[in-house]
Amino acid sequence: MQITDTADYESFCAGRLTDPYPLFHRLQTEDPVHWCETWECWVLTRYDDVQQAHLNPHLSSDKTRAMMAMLPEALCTSVDALGQHLRQWVSHTDPPAHTRLRGLVSKAFVPRVIQTMRSRITAVTGKLIDAAIPNGRMELIRDFAYPLPVTVIGELLGIPPDDRVQFQDWVEDMVAFVDGAASQRCNVAERALSGLQELTSYFDQIITCKRTEPDDDLISMLLALEADGDRFTDAEVLAMCVQILVGGHDTTTGLISNGIFALLRHPNELERLQAHPELIETAVEEFLRFESPAPRNTRIATAATEIAGHEIAAGHVVALMVGAANHDPQQFPDPDRLDIGRRPNSHLAFGRGRHFCLGKPLARLEGQIAIAALLQRLPGLRLADEQMNTHSPWRQSTGLRLLESLPVTFAD
Repeated sequence: MQITDTADYESFCAGRLTDPYPLFHRLQTEDPVHWCETWECWVLTRYDDVQQAHLNPHLSSDKTRAMMAMLPEALCTSVDALGQHLRQWVSHTDPPAHTRLRGLVSKAFVPRVIQTMRSRITAVTGKLIDAAIPNGRMELIRDFAYPLPVTVIGELLGIPPDDRVQFQDWVEDMVAFVDGAASQRCNVAERALSGLQELTSYFDQIITCKRTEPDDDLISMLLALEADGDRFTDAEVLAMCVQILVGGHDTTTGLISNGIFALLRHPNELERLQAHPELIETAVEEFLRFESPAPRNTRIATAATEIAGHEIAAGHVVALMVGAANHDPQQFPDPDRLDIGRRPNSHLAFGRGRHFCLGKPLARLEGQIAIAALLQRLPGLRLADEQMNTHSPWRQSTGLRLLESLPVTFAD
């Protein structure tokens, strides 16, 4: 495709395009398997192509290889420990390693285990809202959408409450490398390694303690899991803990804040959900589709493969644009319209195939409880800054779809 609106395209490639969906629609129509010179990879935007790419055995999930290859040789060598760690993330592995890791960890994420968190999620949600009510306003991300999943994950892992605040900087440094713009990886690699070293030092003590004195938490469960005589090593437990921290807090923060933001900009749907709270489950699925918190997955071709008539050479990187696929008019009628009762809604926000998101039951539960409670307990909820209806402060990123801030008021 000959890009004519180069300003929008260049802003998109840099993660600065506030509304990428018109560009996605152009790509879907004119060049759905698009070679991006800036990213040096193929960009897929159609639903069918993105879904099939998740299932393609010739497309590897070894994203670490691509990330590390982008670094200068000297820097790559100096942060090698970061690469070695990331290669143990279950989302960055392929069979047979992935099959083994997934088979073990899936035992810890069965629905009955997640449902045991319901009462704690409800309690934490209520406490955060209680703290905000006297003020009549809050910065919804800082005061609610961020601390909720951080607290839940902390409790899930068995991390003492007083220790959780120190994780924020370490985790954010890791997020900047894993989910940030590729052009910035050189600038954040050393900070990511430093954050990993801090996390490693902390979790090494926790893991040692849990091996001798197990408790009712996820780390103890991971250490005890066994299948056919196989167990996690300490390094694999560490990798799982860090991935849960990095992968679980920003995406759930995005689900909650993006969902509330969508409702506040679509007052008819807000009123509809307030009148019919039983729609919360389909509403959360629509929020995941409408503004997917993780709008891109990455794969690397291990062998030549064809996608929609295009030959993808071995070694080429493929960007699976989930956010675009979730707005494909061939799959979703009137895709740019928010419809909290949309059925069917086979969005790809959690991926597809063997790498679908392990944390999706927990994310869904948190989103349903949090958004329902906000609407129930904060009547008159509205944007504190009406300019956000037209000028949305989205974070500069192509790997995460998150608002920088979301100030709201609810004083009548």
